[in-house]
Amino acid sequence: MERDQAQIDKDWMTIALELARHAETLSEVPVGAVLVKHESLVAKGWNCPISTLDPTAHAEIIALRSGALATNNYRLIDTTLYVTLEPCAMCMSAIVHARVKRLVFGAQDPKRGAVCNALRLAEADFLNHKVEWTGGVLEEDCSQLLKDFFRHRR
Repeated sequence: MERDQAQIDKDWMTIALELARHAETLSEVPVGAVLVKHESLVAKGWNCPISTLDPTAHAEIIALRSGALATNNYRLIDTTLYVTLEPCAMCMSAIVHARVKRLVFGAQDPKRGAVCNALRLAEADFLNHKVEWTGGVLEEDCSQLLKDFFRHRR
């Protein structure tokens, strides 16, 4: 029996949430990402710009870099990227350039989100690749993790 896409998305987002929790143990903003192709894990990442002294070390970028190495191709055709927070402009641009087919995210980012909030890069006419996207998967869990993290830091 074929699995329902909504359940598949929840299962992969659960793994991304585990990675976000790992980032939190490193005192990084808790964001996690997994790159999947044909229901198999290709790569994973979590936020680590502080520990790596790399401002580009967002969870999505780490997963994309690892995915390119794992597939020996900078084009990540027919992949789905699951990330716990709506990607920023840098990450969304990288997702487009990598030719990720589908993006699934948990929490929305009204101030910096570049998929459907502050910027709408998923709909931008100037981009030569359109990424399919679904937002709000396990949104409450993803949002609460971030809220708790920032509440404890203040």
